[in-house]
Amino acid sequence: MTEPGRGPTVDELARCVAAGGVIVFPADTVYGLGCDPGNPDAVRRLYELKGRPADKPAAVMWGTLDALLAELDELGPRTRQAVGRLLPGPVTVLVANPRRRYPLAGAGLLGLRVPLGGLDLDRPLLQSSANLAGGRDARRLVDVPRSIREGADLVLDRGELPGVPSTVVDLSGHEPSGAWRVVRVGALTVDEVRALLEPSPPPVGRLGDG
Repeated sequence: MTEPGRGPTVDELARCVAAGGVIVFPADTVYGLGCDPGNPDAVRRLYELKGRPADKPAAVMWGTLDALLAELDELGPRTRQAVGRLLPGPVTVLVANPRRRYPLAGAGLLGLRVPLGGLDLDRPLLQSSANLAGGRDARRLVDVPRSIREGADLVLDRGELPGVPSTVVDLSGHEPSGAWRVVRVGALTVDEVRALLEPSPPPVGRLGDG
């Protein structure tokens, strides 16, 4: 764990994750658990710390939207536009995963996260909330169960967070038809998601308006 009162550097974070470590970190919503999404031992440890069923999927987080879009070059133009409207932000986006990227994150759809602010990530993280499976989300570091804090390899404290988990939006059918649905309401309401994905056209001015 990091010394109290001293935040770890980006290099320390990168070294920890690259070495197979599990971290507790602040997102734009709640405290999360993260690790290298391609490291089976690290993913297993993360799931064990949470007591999370091994078949329950997790999301993958990037530090920037550009990094996400550069890697997931298979996303179609309509889906890329929708992802760009929702992220960065307190949203988890579900997309089709025909290339089976990040299989340790779970079969089927791929969950994507780019938080507002937060970590200066230089690599993707498999991430889940830093709580016991089914438990309360952690607004403050002290709300993270002690077993998780003591079992993690690196802990980042950024004070009190909003405390509301991300809204989960399914875009897996968006490319052909523009379809979307909210799977879980969290930090954004359905109406707020709709306003981002279906913005109203600007009003048409009357003839002669300047």
